[in-house]
Amino acid sequence: MSDLFYNAVPNATRVAPPLPQPREYPQRKPAQVYLFGTCVLDLFYPEAGMDAIHLLEREGIRVEYPQGQSCCGQPAYTSGYTEQAREVARAQLALFAGDYPVVVPSGSCAGMIREHYADLFHDEPETLKQVQALAARTYELAEFLLHVCKVQLQDHGNPVKVALHTSCSARREMNTHVHGRALLSQLGNVERVEHDHESECCGFGGTFSVRMPDISGAMVADKTRALKDSGAHQVVSADCGCLMNINGALEKQREALRGQHLASFLWQRTGGGQ
Repeated sequence: MSDLFYNAVPNATRVAPPLPQPREYPQRKPAQVYLFGTCVLDLFYPEAGMDAIHLLEREGIRVEYPQGQSCCGQPAYTSGYTEQAREVARAQLALFAGDYPVVVPSGSCAGMIREHYADLFHDEPETLKQVQALAARTYELAEFLLHVCKVQLQDHGNPVKVALHTSCSARREMNTHVHGRALLSQLGNVERVEHDHESECCGFGGTFSVRMPDISGAMVADKTRALKDSGAHQVVSADCGCLMNINGALEKQREALRGQHLASFLWQRTGGGQ
């Protein structure tokens, strides 16, 4: 979280979040998975959802996309609307009832399912069992490609410098920055450049950007300044909310630099669509 946040919010305490616990991965790729597309991806970055499907299908995996899926419930949950979040989450439970993995092209939404659904249903023992089973088979896309599919990517693109941005919740809960770095390192013509404020929030934070627009605006100004100063030709991220915020700020600044979802970046670099 940015220093701006701690300066603006009285009595805010700096507490290091717990690191994600190591998990055991299947020894073999599954024949079938669900894709939980997320509402932001569905509405604003549908091409990233299709590219995620292409990446999985190239690994010989059949992808099922339940048409009734919607939000994971995170905006309501983080805003304190627990009952509304429960109802949204309950609807998703019914749609992903099969016994195969759920792959999510968003670390923050995957983290909501993995880490917070259990809190929503702690007082419903039977539902809690379903939630825990769902959490155990939920993976962020980069994590799934890296540790379950064990992909070996071949880069067909021109040399490029990229900056990787990972949402703060995805970093804390899903280790998405580690998985993204590992996949990018397989691309021979891609140089990942470090940037200041890499571990800090871009200022989006879902409803945070609406509740505290001035602080959010200052945070994305810090983020975009650091990205521009890094010398990157392109920004890559696995979270569409962050991409929407960062790209919107860059467009307002009339900058040429833009961000792209990791799924689309990987698919295009490895010969997808050619």
